[in-house]
Amino acid sequence: MRRSCRVARTFEDFPVGSRFVSANRTVSAEAIVEFARQFDPQPIHLDSAATDKGLLGGLAASGWQTAAISMRLFIDMMQVEGGIIGRAIDELRWPAAVHPGDRIRVEIEILEARLSKSKPGYGLIRYRSLTKNQDDQVVQSFIALAILPTRAVSD
Repeated sequence: MRRSCRVARTFEDFPVGSRFVSANRTVSAEAIVEFARQFDPQPIHLDSAATDKGLLGGLAASGWQTAAISMRLFIDMMQVEGGIIGRAIDELRWPAAVHPGDRIRVEIEILEARLSKSKPGYGLIRYRSLTKNQDDQVVQSFIALAILPTRAVSD
C-alpha cells in the first residue's frame, strides 16, 4: 500500500500562536442548490430568481454548507494522522453570505494548546477559525476545541 506524500501532523505541530491557511474552494450555484435540496430546502438556497432582491442578495449557500466546506478545507489543511475530533464550538457566526462563484478559504490561529489529563497520548487545542471569501470578507467564524494525537500515539 502506497502512503500519501502529505505531512502527518500531531499535537506538537500546533503550538500557541501558529497560523494556518487552507487552499481555496470555489462554490458553484449547482453545489448550493444540491446541498439545499438535501439539507436546507429554503428558497434563498434553491432559486436565484426568487431571491435576487432578498436579504442575502441572491442565491446563497446555507450556513451549514459553508460549515461543511470549511470542515473539508480544515481537515485537508491540518493533515493530522488519525484525525482531529471536535469537542466544542463557540460563537459560530455567518456574518456574510457565500454566493455562486465565491472562492472560500479557512484561516486558523491556535489560541491554546495543552496535553489531555484524562486521555494520555492526546492533546487539546483551542483555535479561532475564519472562513473568508476572495475579497477577504469573513463568511464564517467560530472558536473551537479539538483533541488530536500526540507523537507518542502516532509513532
